[in-house]
Amino acid sequence: MTKELPIDPDNMAKAYDPVQFEEPLYDWWESQGYFKPEIAGEDAEPFVIAMPPPNVTGALHIGHAMTAAAEDLMIRYNRMKGKAALWIPGTDHAGIATQLQVERALRAEGTSRQEIGRERFLDRTWAWKEEHGGIITRQHRRLGASCDWERERFTLDAGLSRAVNEAFVRLYEKGLIYRGEYLINWSPGLQTAVSDLEVEYSEEEGKLYYFKYMLADSDDYVAVATTRPETILGDTAVAVHPDDERYQDFIGKMCVVPALGRKIPIIADDYVDMEFGTGALKITPGHDPNDFEIGKRHNLPVINIMNKDATMNANAGPYQGLDRSDCRKQLWAAMEAKGLTLEVKPHRMQVPRAQRGGEIVEPMVSTQWFVKMQSLADAGLAAVDDGRIQIIPERFTKIYNNWLENIKDWCISRQLWWGHRIPAWYAPDGTFFVAHNEEEAYEKARAQFGPDVILEQDADVLDTWFSSGLWPFSTLGWPDNTPDLQRYYPNSVMETGYDILFFWVARMIMSGLEYTGQAPFHTVYLHGIIRDESGRKMSKTTGNVIDPLEVIDQYGCDALRFSLLTGSTPGNDMNLSLDRIASNRNFGNKIWNATRFVVTNQGTAFTGGSGTWNLAGFTMPDKWILSRLSRLIGEVTRLIDNYNFGEAGRQLYDFFWSEFADWYIEIAKIRLYDTDVRAQATARRVLVHVLDRTLRMLHPFIPFVTEAAWQHLPHDGEALIIADWPTESLAAINEEAEANMAILIDVIRAVRNIRSEYDVEPGKQITALIAAGEHYDMLEKHIEIVTSLARLDGKTLTLQKSFAKKPDQTVGQVISGGIEIYLPLAGMIDVEAERERVKKDLVFLEKGIAGCRGKLNNKGFVEKAPAEVVDRERERLADLELQLVKVEQRLKELEAMS
Repeated sequence: MTKELPIDPDNMAKAYDPVQFEEPLYDWWESQGYFKPEIAGEDAEPFVIAMPPPNVTGALHIGHAMTAAAEDLMIRYNRMKGKAALWIPGTDHAGIATQLQVERALRAEGTSRQEIGRERFLDRTWAWKEEHGGIITRQHRRLGASCDWERERFTLDAGLSRAVNEAFVRLYEKGLIYRGEYLINWSPGLQTAVSDLEVEYSEEEGKLYYFKYMLADSDDYVAVATTRPETILGDTAVAVHPDDERYQDFIGKMCVVPALGRKIPIIADDYVDMEFGTGALKITPGHDPNDFEIGKRHNLPVINIMNKDATMNANAGPYQGLDRSDCRKQLWAAMEAKGLTLEVKPHRMQVPRAQRGGEIVEPMVSTQWFVKMQSLADAGLAAVDDGRIQIIPERFTKIYNNWLENIKDWCISRQLWWGHRIPAWYAPDGTFFVAHNEEEAYEKARAQFGPDVILEQDADVLDTWFSSGLWPFSTLGWPDNTPDLQRYYPNSVMETGYDILFFWVARMIMSGLEYTGQAPFHTVYLHGIIRDESGRKMSKTTGNVIDPLEVIDQYGCDALRFSLLTGSTPGNDMNLSLDRIASNRNFGNKIWNATRFVVTNQGTAFTGGSGTWNLAGFTMPDKWILSRLSRLIGEVTRLIDNYNFGEAGRQLYDFFWSEFADWYIEIAKIRLYDTDVRAQATARRVLVHVLDRTLRMLHPFIPFVTEAAWQHLPHDGEALIIADWPTESLAAINEEAEANMAILIDVIRAVRNIRSEYDVEPGKQITALIAAGEHYDMLEKHIEIVTSLARLDGKTLTLQKSFAKKPDQTVGQVISGGIEIYLPLAGMIDVEAERERVKKDLVFLEKGIAGCRGKLNNKGFVEKAPAEVVDRERERLADLELQLVKVEQRLKELEAMS
């Protein structure tokens, strides 16, 4: 339902309150259809982003806010450029994360998923999704995300599930998906396989256990070292390097597995590092990926000694039923008792832990489904190499290439219940049929086994990243050739964090090329991690988490967005502080107050708009601000087109605050408060024009305050969100006006600086003597601006081309262009009181300098204090010495007036 504009254009509030405007404006935008690409017309060029789908049961964190801010900026910018901007929202079913949530809830009720069964568990999970799934969507709205919510998707939607089955079947029929028994990463806590990318290695203090591998029928032994003694029970060989002279007589002999008595061979393999440990390596193909490869080369048996919960199984002999850690202790104790141990040394080691759950991952042989990755990876490498896809920042291209060049087959099956169930159905004899659906599977099975065959679907589900990899095109209707797929695929940009370049981005690229024959997007834009103001990673444990919703409640959405966008650069981590957010809230207030000033001073007959400019009526400051605006439009447009959002925002901030508000508005007040009607009208038109264009450029960064302010200006069109992006006018570039205005600003700043140094009352008008040199004519023409903004007495001010000598009893400054400025101290300050104050400053500084020099001349301090403390002291000394020079000069000037 269409809603009315929640703003009265004729009644501008005195202050900007985000609570008053943000939600009503968002609802109005959405009700007007501004978020839909169709608003641009059917001939408009598409610009498409598929939102990285957050976990459906998750809550918004600061990383989501960064993603939303950057993507919304691109969408709003391209919408204003006249493109059919489509931002596809959606959520991910997040297999492991969501299942853990529901299992936790079941345990709290005294039951489990195994107890209630798969069907009831899935019913509970869907109910959980319905209850919690909308939270993050509502939170994205609070960030101002201008998504087309009518196109929102969920990775377990019927349409996306059909896309997943289609993708699986295609890969299987091409021979790229296979099922087999291989060594995988097993998470005992999660009770599922996890991919290599879902394993995080942490450096931890461990132990290196040295023991004897006794030769069969001999008292001789091979000394071997291991970090995991419990895996000795699964050993099937001991390996040495073929060139290691120490073990030449041992190769080919048999040794005996402790506690079990099983005989295993001593083999030679180039993989063994002669320098590590004893140079002899126990080989456990069932529980180590490198050993698995060695085992394949030597046809060694693969023995699994663990159950899926990481307890020992029957192959562990007398240790069956023990937890792996308890087995380690008891086995080592038994070996010690038999004299088989040598020593135990501390050892720093890389421990594999599950990304979710945190428990130690166990390499384990298991029957799983895999994707052959080599041909897919080759295509992904080529797409970036030949320029079809650009990665920003470029340095991540090397990392992307390195991963794809060393890629391994992808284990895609997960022992979960929540997710896309693998589309394979088994006959009683184990024959399986891969099909799009159960009906098709039965058709295939009946052709082979007859009409009475009973099939059972594979119990496993697919890795969440398998479905996420299809996101850019499955969300548009693939595998059907829908109108949306035809118009909006390929997407334009994929924006996400660099931490999921491999998890997700690379897989989307490979999937897009494989299933559609096209790269899914032309640009990958990677942002960094948001850290706290000290550079620490945010975590609940540290207590430094910045909750974006709490920030929005306190400071407003625009302040958060602007802080994230201007504080970051592509691919780099950023430090975020609440002080910065508060400062950017003040920027929003500055925009509102400046707009209110312009609106209040429009005049009853003023209508605004661009119209036909009367160039003859422009003053030099008018030409200056229009020239600066035109340059800004060109530069900001170029920066956004090159994905330098932070620098674009910073330049807009500087222009609005430091040029438009601080200088042009203050100068325009002189004419607005004058009686010259034509001068008033020109100033008003320039004010409105510059403010209008600046609000347009700021809108993608801070959409709410800009829309609310813009609605009060004279304007064409319904809303700022669909207003045209401004274009640079080369005709407006005026080098002379910019040069003259720079001089004018320098003169005013010089007077202000002297006033500040001598503590002259801000409102007090004082006289001045100015030698303008070659700039005399320009300064004479604009002297009213100088007297007004520098608080000078125009009646007593002296402006000349030059002075024969420096005027007596004055303080002065020479600025660029050779302009000399002198302020008589008499009447400006109490010279005697000022002299006494400066003398006190001098004493204070001399004491401070003596203290610093004493410390730095103390050899003990310099040698023993931390380097940063010594450096700080040196910096303090340099600063005090600089202040001393200035104070001595000031005292000298004051003494000359005695």
